[in-house]
Amino acid sequence: MMLRALLLLLSLIAWNAPASAQERYAPADLSVVKHPEWSKNAVIYQLNTRQFTREGTFRAAQRELPRLKALGADIIWLMPIHPIGEKNRKGTLGSPYSVKDYYGVNPEFGTMADLKAFVKAAHGQGMYVILDWVANHSAWDHPLVTQHPDWYDRDWKGDFRPTPWWDWSDIIDFDFSKTGIRRYMADAMMFWVREADIDGYRADVAAYIPLDFWNQLRSDLEKIKPVLMLAEAQMRDLHYRAFDASYGWGWYDAVHNIAQRKADVGALFGYYSENESAWPDDAMRMVYVENHDQNAWHGTQFEQFGPALTNAIVLSVAGEGIPLIYNGQEAGNPKRLQFFEKDPILWRQHPIGDLYKRLFALKKGNRALWNAPWGARMIGIVNSAPSKVFSFVRQKNGARVFAVMNFSADPQRVTFQEKLHHGRYQDFETGRAVTVDGSTEMTLAPWSYSLLTAEK
Repeated sequence: MMLRALLLLLSLIAWNAPASAQERYAPADLSVVKHPEWSKNAVIYQLNTRQFTREGTFRAAQRELPRLKALGADIIWLMPIHPIGEKNRKGTLGSPYSVKDYYGVNPEFGTMADLKAFVKAAHGQGMYVILDWVANHSAWDHPLVTQHPDWYDRDWKGDFRPTPWWDWSDIIDFDFSKTGIRRYMADAMMFWVREADIDGYRADVAAYIPLDFWNQLRSDLEKIKPVLMLAEAQMRDLHYRAFDASYGWGWYDAVHNIAQRKADVGALFGYYSENESAWPDDAMRMVYVENHDQNAWHGTQFEQFGPALTNAIVLSVAGEGIPLIYNGQEAGNPKRLQFFEKDPILWRQHPIGDLYKRLFALKKGNRALWNAPWGARMIGIVNSAPSKVFSFVRQKNGARVFAVMNFSADPQRVTFQEKLHHGRYQDFETGRAVTVDGSTEMTLAPWSYSLLTAEK
């Protein structure tokens, strides 16, 4: 008894200690990233300049900007625009991720003046442009190889080496323990913001570069203008000081595994649980059903998602995350675009483009669907077929969506628990008024969805 009393006394003393001692465990907001205002309900469009038009140039792509604006695109992500290395080149034209000159423009795409004109025209349409940046490695024949060989990483034999364990034989890694390459890379990235007025970067293999470099770079870029930074990484700490958005690889894997019948809806529970519990509230996770890597090396959106494709697209826009569309998706591009050769997209009207256009318009108009931190969290609505049907509500300031998706090959008739989803809505597909209450049942065809919306 005396021991228990002593422990209680010590506890009381601790809680009544000076405030400075208690505050050591007070919650702290570690995030200092300030998202640009224009990103609040933005959609990212990835543009592969080589394949986007028959000409494969900035000038030709510029003519398509009004169409992209009408589609609902806000941020144009240009894949790397720099001259491509020739030594150990892959294919005829090489990979744009094998950079030979960080201050140059690939003549295949045009000139610096052409790039500036593209950016200016995008700004004129109310859109923004981010450049794909390859800070981790360069081409074998980059001038730095001879000017500053000490800035490069080495293998166990002392030779230049590609990124370990990958088959990236056309590049060699930098050594970011060297101050020189850090200063060089930061200066080059600030150059394009100043000279071409670009609005940020998509950082290739961002997690392979020390976090302190990105933190300092973001601070320096913000001194020039507000920027958006997208990390090709799934790493929480990148969001605190450096990046607005990062990849939702876990989201893609979950939906893809469901589509391939390797998992049920529980895979989505796992992703969204981690996203809400382990990531900063204002972190934007980029979600997509296709990008350049998936299309070139794994398969088209049709190959990867099959009958689940429509549900995947709807969830990528109606669920949490900043959505990405890869050029050609809206045209129902049926082929894997070659990565090292010219392989233009065959443009056409397609129902997928119509679906994206309507979804993007809904996202912009319904505040519940805005990007973090402006939008709403997803709240799961328990239904009677939880392994087959995914249902949730997002609501903010009177705006609301209620989404129900059948991720199975069988028809599903479901009822719902709780009351959060009750209310009056408009059906996204038909436009008709719908009232949802405790008696509501839904019958969904295989791989189909119901998306109900309400706006204040």
